[in-house]
Amino acid sequence: MSHLQKKLTLYGLTMIAVGSCIGSGIFVTPAQIVSAVPNATLVLAVWALGGVIALTGALTFSELGGMYPRPGGVYVYLKEAYGDMVGFLYGWVILLVINTGALAGLCVAFAEYMKVFVPDLSNGAKTAVAAATMLALTTVNILGVSVSQSLASFFTGLKLLAIAGIILAAFLFYDPAAVQLDFSLNQMPSGNLTTAMLTGLIGVLFSVGGWHHATFVAGEAIDAPRTVPRAMFLGVLIVMATYLLVNLAYMLLLPLDAIARTPRVAGEAMATIAPSWGGQAVAVAIALSIFGTISIYTMSAPRIYFAMAADGIFFKQLAFVHPRWHTPVTAMLVQVVWAMAVLLFFQGFFDQIITFVTFMDIAFMGLAGAAIFVFRRKNPGAERPVRAWGYPWVPLVFVLISAAFALNTLWERPDQALPGLGLLALGVGVYYIISYRNKTLNDQN
Repeated sequence: MSHLQKKLTLYGLTMIAVGSCIGSGIFVTPAQIVSAVPNATLVLAVWALGGVIALTGALTFSELGGMYPRPGGVYVYLKEAYGDMVGFLYGWVILLVINTGALAGLCVAFAEYMKVFVPDLSNGAKTAVAAATMLALTTVNILGVSVSQSLASFFTGLKLLAIAGIILAAFLFYDPAAVQLDFSLNQMPSGNLTTAMLTGLIGVLFSVGGWHHATFVAGEAIDAPRTVPRAMFLGVLIVMATYLLVNLAYMLLLPLDAIARTPRVAGEAMATIAPSWGGQAVAVAIALSIFGTISIYTMSAPRIYFAMAADGIFFKQLAFVHPRWHTPVTAMLVQVVWAMAVLLFFQGFFDQIITFVTFMDIAFMGLAGAAIFVFRRKNPGAERPVRAWGYPWVPLVFVLISAAFALNTLWERPDQALPGLGLLALGVGVYYIISYRNKTLNDQN
């Protein structure tokens, strides 16, 4: 029987964590965030709050990752803490909403940015480019985890260099006469400030989300109990610093009201410095960033389906590992087929799915974070190579803020949140069908 090979290093895992976060969100969500909190200080504050959530999550998951350094990450923590059904429902939502939806949307976004270089690209051609990108990167990642690690590290390095260029240009060419940066609290959101901040977090958490992808491939990490937690912690620190600096750079080059009006803030910001080539240069950076993120997504999440199948609570075919390439080929193919269906039938999915994806993602992440309290109570003597710093307060902050965000989103954006809950209900039925089928087969044997 073939097994997943342990080849991922600390650097490679950190690049996976960083690359999973820094995709397209930082380039497309600032308008939504500024609209929710139209104040420079509050904009930076809501990004910092997102970073705190991610950091407390990484510190919490460091203990969980050390206890269960197995393929599947969050799925494993949920299953061990709450039972097979909750673990199954997480994998179910990852498959139907979170990962495949984000994957399809990222491919559409990548194809959209290709129109900068091919202005006459039709909608049909754009869909073909998106589909080809998804299929090509899935094929590359099927060929082995070493290829995946190299690809993730290469494109993550490139996107960080591109973002560094935007930040450097903003500080070098800032013109106080053109943009007056105001950090006073004169311009405040209408309505409740807490609600505005939590609403602004939708775009922030969509952009920050992904640091935990390092846990999905823990089964292929060298010295996983130590390298996985360190990779998450380092990844969040890098992302926090990057996002705060790049948002400050946007505000140095564009007034807040201009940021609130544009979905292409990076391009318009650079166009103020170099009108002839600035927009195209940023389009290249965005395209590379999205391309690298697509590569990571096609690699990491199928490990959840693989782990579920290996545990016997999902379709057993998904546990197949290719004897030569040592990758979960069937799981990766199932994912790309579903994502392709989303791509073909729901064009424009990227903009519509942000709230839907983030609501479901953060709800389950908060539940996974709460697992640390379950394990401390149920298994106090279990081996913990890494213990969560600041326990119980740091994990409690992560769980409470995640819960507040999910409840606020359900209240403020029910049209996007309720369908996710409907899928959860459907998943419960599917779980019982699979469990009954497995029990019947076992009884027959």
